[in-house]
Amino acid sequence: MPVAEEVLGASGTLSVVVALPPSRPAEGRCLLVCHGLPLTRGGGRTAAGTLPELADHLAAESGWVVASCSLSGVGDNPGTFSGPHWREDLSAVVDHLVVAHPRLWLGGFGFGGALALDHAADDDRIRGVATFATPVDVAAWAGSPERFHASVTASGAVDRAVPLDDPETLAKGVYSIEPLVAVARVPPRRVLVVHGADDPIVPVDAARQLVSAALGHAELRIIQGAGHWLRSDPRMVATLIGWLDRNR
Repeated sequence: MPVAEEVLGASGTLSVVVALPPSRPAEGRCLLVCHGLPLTRGGGRTAAGTLPELADHLAAESGWVVASCSLSGVGDNPGTFSGPHWREDLSAVVDHLVVAHPRLWLGGFGFGGALALDHAADDDRIRGVATFATPVDVAAWAGSPERFHASVTASGAVDRAVPLDDPETLAKGVYSIEPLVAVARVPPRRVLVVHGADDPIVPVDAARQLVSAALGHAELRIIQGAGHWLRSDPRMVATLIGWLDRNR
C-alpha cells in the first residue's frame, strides 16, 4: 500500500507518496517520479494527480520502491510555481528519500524531466535519470516572459497568498535550466529518454539531442503514434519497467 509522507519544501509542507512493492524490494533502490508543468488551463493544479497510481503500478511490476511528489502550487500543496521553488522542493524530497533509499533514481515528465536532469547533474547520490517528453530548449518551450506568465497563471499552479513572480523574474527562473548541459554531466550514470513520435508540444528531435549529449550513456525509446501525454501510455510503462529491470 502507498504510504503518504510529508516533506518541508520551499513554500511549506509537500506531499510525497511512497509505493512499496508487494514482495521484498530491490535493496535500497527507489525511483522518484516528478510531474511536469502542463501549460494548459488548470493543468498545473492537476499535474501530479495520477502519479501515485502510476507509482503503485510500477512498484508492483518492478519490485522497486517508487515515490511520487507534488511540488509548490500543485494539488493541495501551498505556494506558487517558480523555477527556484521547484528546484528547492525537489532537493528537499531527494534529501528525505535518500536516507531510507540510498540508491535513488529520478524520473520526470515534460519540464519535470528537465528538472530531474538539472538536479542529477549536481547530485552524485542520484544513480540514473529517466525523462519523458522533455524539452531541451526550455526558453522555446516556455515562450516569451509575458506568454509564460499568462500560461502559468492559467495553469492554476498559483496560491493567492503567494503572488506569482513578475514575467521577467519568472522566465529567468526557468530559462536557467539547460537540459543539454545537465544531461552531459549525468554519465556514467544511466539515462533513459522516452518520447512520443507525434508529440505536438515538444518536437521528437529533442529526445535525439538529449541522447547525443549523454555521450553513449543514454537509451532512446520513441513511441510510435504517441503524443505528449505519455503518463498513461502502457508502452511507456513497459519501457520504464524494462529499464528498471536492467538496472537492478
